[in-house]
Amino acid sequence: MRDIFDKQNNGSLIMRIAIADDEADVVSFLKSIIDEMGHTSVTFSDGLAVGQSLVRETYDLLILDWSMPKRDGLETLKWMQDSLTERPPVIMLTARSAKKDISDALNAGADDYITKPEDRGVIMARINAMLRRNATVGAFDTKVTYGKYEFDRIEQTVFFDGQTVSMTAKEFELADLFFRNRDRTLSRNYIMETIWRTTAALATRTLDMHISRVRSKLDLKPENGFRIFTVFGYGYRLETMDPK
Repeated sequence: MRDIFDKQNNGSLIMRIAIADDEADVVSFLKSIIDEMGHTSVTFSDGLAVGQSLVRETYDLLILDWSMPKRDGLETLKWMQDSLTERPPVIMLTARSAKKDISDALNAGADDYITKPEDRGVIMARINAMLRRNATVGAFDTKVTYGKYEFDRIEQTVFFDGQTVSMTAKEFELADLFFRNRDRTLSRNYIMETIWRTTAALATRTLDMHISRVRSKLDLKPENGFRIFTVFGYGYRLETMDPK
């Protein structure tokens, strides 16, 4: 069973999902689900480690266990609320099933709650529902317009002011990723893993070169409604501007 977003968008949309759980068999199970859906995953075995990563990395979803060393799931949720200006949606996946536990987690910031053990298909459906719920308008349409820019995701073509822009496949994927995530800061690793399926340092120069080309080919500047802003030491952000 492939992710519905992958089907709708010609296989081009990859999500990056963090898994925080100290049980190796659970992590392996969740990774296999995420792999089957066509997404990528990064794993953590304690709450402190996932918190440190959330400060410097971008994720589309966090699947969070409650009972973890160093900082448990509930403490992690509260820390996220207090410490992060941008945070991913959270699915709490835990063996704790008491009604008070569920309400405590939801009140602390969890977006969904799944009690272990749960069926593979149910977990997959809940992940899909969460990603869909938190997507920006037009993120999963095959054709979408952002101001002067029109994206055809089936043909992998961009039109700017009605004119076709000549772009390579990777340049299109990169531009599409930014517009799907407009006004959201994306880490370098997130971009490289989503577009090039790697976080290797060798890809850094490739990323910079492609961003420069996308910025130039789409003429991304305030008077055209968007600009790519470099976030020093972190990554990039496509900002929506008010054309003067």
